Amino acid sequence: MADSVLDISGLNAQQLEAVEATEGRVRVVAGAGSGKTRVLATRYAYLVEDIGVDPANILCMTFTNKAAQEMKQRIGSLLKDTAHVNDFVCTIHGFCVKVLRREIYRIGFPKNFNIVDEDDAKTFAKEVMKELGMDRSAITVKQVLSHIAYKKSELGAGGYIPLLLPGGMEKLGEAMDERERVFMRYLQRQLKFLALDFDDLVYATLYILHTFPDAREYWQNELDYVQVDEVQDCNATDWEIINIVSQRCGNLFIVGDPDQAIYEWRGAKPDFFVDFPADRTIVLDENYRSTPDILAVANSVIDHNRMRIPKQLRTSKSHAARVLHLHADSEPEEAEWVAKRIRSLADAGEPYSGMAILYRAAHLSRAFEQALIKEEVPYTVWGGVRFFERKEIKDALAYLRLAANPDDDMSFERVVNVPSRHFGESTLGRLKAVAETLGKSLFATLVENIDNKEFSRTQAREFTYLIEKYHATSAGEGIKASDLLEGILTESGLKKAIRKDMDEDRLQNINELLGAVKLYEQQHSDDLPPLTEGPDGQRPLTLLEQYLQDVALYTNADYRKDTHSVRLMTIHQAKGLEFPYVFVVGLTEGIFPSHRSIRERKLKGLEEERRLMYVAVTRGEKAVVLTESEGFDFNSKQSKYPSRFLTEIGKGLVEIEGDIDETLLKGTAKLVRKLDSEIFAEEFIDANDGDEFAPGTEVLHKRFGRGTVVENNPDRGSARVDFGSRTVNLRYSALTPVPHK
Repeated sequence: MADSVLDISGLNAQQLEAVEATEGRVRVVAGAGSGKTRVLATRYAYLVEDIGVDPANILCMTFTNKAAQEMKQRIGSLLKDTAHVNDFVCTIHGFCVKVLRREIYRIGFPKNFNIVDEDDAKTFAKEVMKELGMDRSAITVKQVLSHIAYKKSELGAGGYIPLLLPGGMEKLGEAMDERERVFMRYLQRQLKFLALDFDDLVYATLYILHTFPDAREYWQNELDYVQVDEVQDCNATDWEIINIVSQRCGNLFIVGDPDQAIYEWRGAKPDFFVDFPADRTIVLDENYRSTPDILAVANSVIDHNRMRIPKQLRTSKSHAARVLHLHADSEPEEAEWVAKRIRSLADAGEPYSGMAILYRAAHLSRAFEQALIKEEVPYTVWGGVRFFERKEIKDALAYLRLAANPDDDMSFERVVNVPSRHFGESTLGRLKAVAETLGKSLFATLVENIDNKEFSRTQAREFTYLIEKYHATSAGEGIKASDLLEGILTESGLKKAIRKDMDEDRLQNINELLGAVKLYEQQHSDDLPPLTEGPDGQRPLTLLEQYLQDVALYTNADYRKDTHSVRLMTIHQAKGLEFPYVFVVGLTEGIFPSHRSIRERKLKGLEEERRLMYVAVTRGEKAVVLTESEGFDFNSKQSKYPSRFLTEIGKGLVEIEGDIDETLLKGTAKLVRKLDSEIFAEEFIDANDGDEFAPGTEVLHKRFGRGTVVENNPDRGSARVDFGSRTVNLRYSALTPVPHK
């Protein structure tokens, strides 16, 4: 490529090899920060400018629309004629739409078919539920849509697309259960509006390509080169599309990283990439983002995974500070430390926008938001809503405010119909009119007029009883605000409604709020005087009233307008982003890794959690801080212990701040051992069986060959093995001791 018309002076040897690999089935394993987007864009430009390929015959598929737009811009900047960047630089769904615009007449749909978005799908589901007389309190819209998506996946393109063909529904009998009727009515509604949802776009394309040879041949003949980004996130149907369209030309160039596969829980198949029968595999392992200190930690953790293509990220950057592991005595202390560290970085001239706080679950943001506000640090919850601005939290706090002060009209309006009490806008409007005439609060007016037929036909009476009960309770001495909140959440039906919604995140948020109130009580209960009048004739605030005043500080939105802010986000949302300073917080066993994920998906779940850790660490450019704390987790209802991922980091790779009691690490090992024995029973080896893997023992591994044990970890049922070119932590079950002669 020395005489290339492109400027390729900045490419390293592996990147250059990938760009020039134009023929055959090529697999590129692109590590984090290794410049894969540059490689894809340069290869496209190389095909056009140096090889002379018509851009109309190149398909370049990405995983998101944002990535597709970035790819188009990158390619456009490399080509002499930007008109050569065509519409075949798109997402997989985008490509399917292009196929269907030409071919969909084959299944009786017009070219201008409609595409169903998320809101449209919810509307369809609600209409179907109403039509079938389904009880919305027994099954939710979300559950209905999940069932429909599952059913489409189960049936596949050949199983349900024929139902959308003219006359397809007529072949159905009447002997269907409710779930089948829901599915069929939903399809009928799609047919009525000639609409396809995102799943249908892929399934309809597959159906046409499988059923009509001339359509398949047309698209295969149109495409001489196919390149696909982020293939570790592709599901089985995505892979089917990729394989069909590249079948004739045989020139398939796929780029991905199994170590960054974090969507297996929603159908991604990273093992397809690992097992891909490539003519050639190229590994991009030079990282241009992070310091060697950060990469050492990332490599050390991900080495524990089995389902991967071995690589060790490296960089030519200079060493900087080691990754820091903060151990705090409590969650507030952990959050306060992070907020102060961020403030000190800003005082030293670092921009807030260059800092990010990453966490495994959205509810973990609460403590850090409070600490940042206290330190007057501007922040943005990236791709989400601030904790105290989330609907379920505002609803719960409104109930508490109403219990403390029934004359709070704003809180009354928010929750009088949450959950539904058939007290809609028109009823509320009539109540407001009466209240204005009487000069009383909305609650007092409702109590006084509860027998009025306009209000008695609603469930308002139960609501007034609830508020009166908890108002009376809140005025007593020694009453815990957390008990009030717990009682209100249960008796109001709010918690039950959230459970029925099957929204685990919202339920976690409610539990997080409850835990925060309990923590507040522990920290402030000794400060409160008895509830007697003071010299000013006024009684002191109750703990509930004090909490509500304090929490009001956290619900203001003063920082929303400030774009120069610290970013708070889940690790899933951080994929593809990078920041000079990264704080990975809440590294508590059970939370990260998520024990729920491990229980549901066993080894696949554990390995995906570890990949999340790898993604989190590799977001950092200059410095990474890993934090966790002691205490009690109100979601898991257990004491907190450091994450196993912290114990998997090689010795000497992190600097520890804070005193970690040895009993905490033993607690982690015990939790891990207990969970592993439950989940991985068939491969779990008790700690007592680890004697055969003592340091110095020679062992065999099916992939890495012969090695020597350098460290035995019986608590975890694993050993660290030196294979000469690399050292890896592996479970006993993956190793075979070499017998002595």
